[in-house]
Amino acid sequence: MATKKATATRDRPSTGSGSSGTGSRGAANQRADALRNRAKILAGAVTAIRKNPDASVADIAAEAGVGRQTLYGHFRTRPELIDAALLESLERAEDVLSEISLDGDARDAFQRLVASSWVFVDQSRAVLAAAQKELSPARIRELHEKAEARMRGLLEHGQAEGAFRSDLPVSWLLTTTHVVLNGAAEEVRTGKLDPDDAPWFIDAILLPAFTHNAHSEQGR
Repeated sequence: MATKKATATRDRPSTGSGSSGTGSRGAANQRADALRNRAKILAGAVTAIRKNPDASVADIAAEAGVGRQTLYGHFRTRPELIDAALLESLERAEDVLSEISLDGDARDAFQRLVASSWVFVDQSRAVLAAAQKELSPARIRELHEKAEARMRGLLEHGQAEGAFRSDLPVSWLLTTTHVVLNGAAEEVRTGKLDPDDAPWFIDAILLPAFTHNAHSEQGR
């Protein structure tokens, strides 16, 4: 009798592995849905804020095509969402800028970096403005560390090889670069400057200002 019971137990089809497989697929689908929703929310945040710097959570959810409850499932507060949107914008820029060669003549490298950098400044400008209202200055500096370090390193290299003037501190050259890049982005936004011309306009201002000039240094 015991043998028959054991045989019956062995012959009984197992449903455990099938349930486990179904559960795994379900969990994977949920994760994929969550990632898609998160991406939609971040893209919606950028678009909504470009339209209206004071866009509310409801505005962003509507732009993303998700419900507010879904949005809050990913980001508990508007500042948290703004932080994530700015971080993603900067990471996307980093993927491109990190591939730019900064070897050779510092002036040529500067032109290559500016040609790509200003586009991302334009794309993230509205989100940055919103972030400056929501996040601490320390957090914003932290988010920009990689981009600033790249430009700082190039300017320092240019000063060391005599391509850029050394009578002004690199911090001032960085500040000037940021101001001109943002100015170009604003001119493009308002239709006063063609996007294709922006790099030339930026270089026309910055390169003469940064290029080594003996008269400038002697005149101090």
